[in-house]
Amino acid sequence: MTSETVRAGAAGTWLLGDLTVNRIGFGAMRLTGSAAFHQGTPRDRGQVIAVLRRAVDLGVNHIDTAAFYFSRLRSANELINSALAPYADDLVIATKVGPVRDACGEWTDRARPDQLRGQVEENLRQLGRDHLDVVNLRVMGQDSISEDFGALAELRDAGLVRHLGLSNARPAHLAQARAIAPVVCVQNRYGIDARGGAEMLRSCAAHDIAFVPFFAIAGAGREAGAVHTEHEQVLTVARTHGVSPSQIRLAWTLHQGKHVLAIPGTGNPDHLLDNLAAGALHLTEEELALLDSVDCTAS
Repeated sequence: MTSETVRAGAAGTWLLGDLTVNRIGFGAMRLTGSAAFHQGTPRDRGQVIAVLRRAVDLGVNHIDTAAFYFSRLRSANELINSALAPYADDLVIATKVGPVRDACGEWTDRARPDQLRGQVEENLRQLGRDHLDVVNLRVMGQDSISEDFGALAELRDAGLVRHLGLSNARPAHLAQARAIAPVVCVQNRYGIDARGGAEMLRSCAAHDIAFVPFFAIAGAGREAGAVHTEHEQVLTVARTHGVSPSQIRLAWTLHQGKHVLAIPGTGNPDHLLDNLAAGALHLTEEELALLDSVDCTAS
């Protein structure tokens, strides 16, 4: 099977509440530039819009975004709106609230509970929607999220939000949130060389909650992208299959459980096809063991 023929559903589906999504989705952070946020050269607008439309054509029905994904000349939400509205009925758009950036792009604070409605409404305005499918509360170092998550639960009851999730959360945060309202997903950093979140991976599996790793491809490069030297174990398995290291990283991610979703992001049409192809890649037990041997102590 060539990458050109692989569709987003090749790895199967999962439920975000009552919403069925293909396990390979699309992360919108990198739509705004060649590196995260205000760094790097803005991508060609036409190319980015074409990549979004191609992704949906190939079955991507889960897009992860946020109003704070913007650079000097680009807004991820506005690009999604321009490319995909009017939205397909089965397209699930998940966004995040919590962090605060000023107009210059500086991170200034985290939103108070009474400010979260304004952030939800800003996402609605930018995306051109009357409700948000999934809103994730991005945890910003606080020990208790009960007040913040309670404010989002009120917006869910009011019909502005359909489902709720968490981002950058610990198991204690998940317990606090579940005591208030259902949680359909948790977005945490996790990957071949960043497995410190294994407890949350297991907690989500136990409660049938989607676990959505970020930086699965970037690894130690984080927001700047995959700038690190690749691990020899990843290169070895990639050579065996004749595919890119990125495909191996994504395939390993999907092999961590049926509840695990991938949200690789790109503004490059070739990288889009490469990412989707990971959903059809089978790794043997021996290959998984080799990849599991990657040293995570420096992550």
